[in-house]
Amino acid sequence: MPKPFLPLTILALVTVLLGGASPGAAWSQESMTASAKPLSAGDSSAADSTVGSRKSAQKLEDMLIAARRARARYAPGYTRTATKTPALPRDVPQALVTVSRELVRDQGMQGIADVVRYVPGMTAGQGEGNRDQATIRGNSSTADFFVDGVRDDAQYFRDLYNLERIEALKGSNAMVFGRGGGGGVLNRVTKEAQWETRHDVTAEGGSYGKRRISADLHQSVSRMLAARLNTVYERSDMFRDGASLERSGINPAITIVSQSLKTRINAGYEYFRDHRTADRGIPSFEGRPVATSPSTFFGNPDESYSKAIVNSATATLSHDAGRVQIRNNARVASYDKVYQNVYPGAVDAAGANVSVSAYRQATDRYNLFNQTDVTWTGFTGDVTHDFLAGVELGRQATDNFRSTGYFNGTATSVLVPVGRPIASSPVTFRQTSSDTDNETIAGTRSLYVQDQVTISPQLRIVGGARYEQFDVRYRDHRSATRLTRTDGMVSPRFGLIFKPAKLVSIYASYSRSYLPGSGDQFSSLSEVTSALRPERFANYEAGAKWDVLDRLGISAAVYRLDRTNTRAVDPAAPTKFVQTGAQRSQGFELSATGNVTPAWELAAGIARQNAVITSATTASAAGASVPLVPRTSLSLWNRYAVTGRFGVALGAVHQSEVFAAIDNRVTLPAFNRFDAALFAGIAHGIRAQANVENLLNARYYPTAHSNNNITPGSPRAARVSVTANF
Repeated sequence: MPKPFLPLTILALVTVLLGGASPGAAWSQESMTASAKPLSAGDSSAADSTVGSRKSAQKLEDMLIAARRARARYAPGYTRTATKTPALPRDVPQALVTVSRELVRDQGMQGIADVVRYVPGMTAGQGEGNRDQATIRGNSSTADFFVDGVRDDAQYFRDLYNLERIEALKGSNAMVFGRGGGGGVLNRVTKEAQWETRHDVTAEGGSYGKRRISADLHQSVSRMLAARLNTVYERSDMFRDGASLERSGINPAITIVSQSLKTRINAGYEYFRDHRTADRGIPSFEGRPVATSPSTFFGNPDESYSKAIVNSATATLSHDAGRVQIRNNARVASYDKVYQNVYPGAVDAAGANVSVSAYRQATDRYNLFNQTDVTWTGFTGDVTHDFLAGVELGRQATDNFRSTGYFNGTATSVLVPVGRPIASSPVTFRQTSSDTDNETIAGTRSLYVQDQVTISPQLRIVGGARYEQFDVRYRDHRSATRLTRTDGMVSPRFGLIFKPAKLVSIYASYSRSYLPGSGDQFSSLSEVTSALRPERFANYEAGAKWDVLDRLGISAAVYRLDRTNTRAVDPAAPTKFVQTGAQRSQGFELSATGNVTPAWELAAGIARQNAVITSATTASAAGASVPLVPRTSLSLWNRYAVTGRFGVALGAVHQSEVFAAIDNRVTLPAFNRFDAALFAGIAHGIRAQANVENLLNARYYPTAHSNNNITPGSPRAARVSVTANF
């Protein structure tokens, strides 16, 4: 890593944050001149005098000319993710980063991993090459994903084609989202049908056989009905030898409003299919990724695949009854997932051969969730209350079936040369005595209350709590074992917000979450874990937010997140477990999103964090560093409009070295990556865009799943897209 990069980039970011007000002020003046400025009687007289001193000049009545300034494309607007009620980000007493659809489009983001790269305090995990996975403030999760505030916790790769924005809320969040969410959550906000008629179609192609087409079709049907259709199809190769993906999605949605406009229904259905090569990367040797080309596939790409089919339907009914608002949100979803992988293990001591193993995993899941919220706005004296009471009911049924791969019908692993690491031996799959064949039924019943109390224009308090009863019924088909576990969890949240100015807030908060012993995916339930209390996450945070001229959102946060009640070996009885394991994550985050000037758009973030095991767990001794948590991570994306029809962009990503696994034996080196883009309006209704990823062709390793499943970063890759609006 070039040593000057980090301090120079930090200096540039600080300069932008401290100096952004001046160019923004000029913009504000321009906007006010053309829009909302009331004309007084004095103004009218002055205007008359410029015409002349004719006594017949007529004095007009006072007028107010108002126009709404265009929203900054990257800057976040209102959100209901953090409080379940519409709120500005500066009124949320926790770190919240919003990635807008415009930022997704400008960067050519391909999936959740690309989104996470621009969220300080988050790191994308490899997910064994078959799913989204994120490490948030030092806590890895495959389940803290939500759609419009409803749990979407199956293991698959999500696309971004139908999203309005992605919201990353950091810190423990069980009061709003329920169990889990210890480090934070990622909530995808889908596009709704709106009253406009517009059609966007985008075709994209590029390096490594990239081919993708998508459409976003709006239709205003009547005064009371609007429809929208988002769809995508992609069939692409990848930079990894023999790897490819094919995915498709279709998401029709409608919005219906009553004659009075007080009742509203949003409904939608999505069919999504993702079929790709399951790629678990490369192994390590002597504490570093093995020396090989980034394209080298270890295992067998022809026998490694991941298939996911998702069917989901949602319906949201909202009614405005004056000071009382009622909202019911229901979602039903089925997930059919199967993946099979032939993947690398350890390299031998001589560095000549690598072991290869294989297995297949099939999972079917059915989710049903319903949330009912009632919000009341009222007063007690001079104090304003936005009081929320809600109920959430959910049921999740999951079937798991795993098989082990046998090479030549007999061996569960083979050795292949590191220089030629394709395992060509035929593989058959059958169950061993340790393979899973089980089903679980998980049920949740939650009650939650929250009050947002405005004591004065400068002081606001947010407080609430959720009581959740979560039960799991587990059945092992192989041994006929049946296990049950029920947990009652109380998850509070408290925040204090002080506003020294209208666009500035300073906050402090405390929140708590729990993760039952059955884990993210219910697969950890056993005779041991069924007797253990849930893990506990406690988040302490303080920060400040500043919406510079309502165009550039700047936020900073310091936090400490303690994870306790994790499993540890009983020192008095090594065959038993006690819940004395603990982990602490702490750090600082700074982000800026929006417009510095009318022409300059910015999305930037920096995080300094440290996550360590503070009390020994079953996985590690005290003092070990948590994997995939860089001490320093930084992202900086700049787009500049050269003219009204032409723009350029430059981005940079820095990540300091991280450990690949909790044993801290393998290190992924620090890296810097630069990206660039060009934007052009070709003709009326047609625009083109070119993105170059890894502009300087750096060799880097952004993530891993273990010491021997390390993902190489893509070499330089270019993509070109053309969008037609009609």
